[in-house]
Amino acid sequence: MATSEMEKITINMPPVDLGQVDLLVSEGFYQNRTDFIRTAIRNQINTHADAVRQTVVRKELVLGLQHYSRRDLEAVREAGEKLEIRVLGLVSIADDVTSELARDSIASVSVLGAFRASPAIKAALADRIQST
Repeated sequence: MATSEMEKITINMPPVDLGQVDLLVSEGFYQNRTDFIRTAIRNQINTHADAVRQTVVRKELVLGLQHYSRRDLEAVREAGEKLEIRVLGLVSIADDVTSELARDSIASVSVLGAFRASPAIKAALADRIQST
């Protein structure tokens, strides 16, 4: 996965846990702390894979990456429709989308993951973005 497709997080850990991570890194089990943390997260996601799948279906979420171009949103507006965006992953809106077009074509945005759009688009949709 490209670095531009990643989101940065910060975690706080007790010193003893961090020391154990560092020990495993120094013993060659992991390349570095990040490798350990990513592996631990993937293991937990795999442990709960059935629950994730069931929730994706129940909440009618799109799983993965969803990009909306100006052309996509213009087509929605021309059809007299509005999108209800529900994604587990990444939603991105093209930089050439205007605030007016976004408001005319998007009814709601709910993202479990990351939402990438210009500050103007995020401000225009602020009342339609559902916190998760």
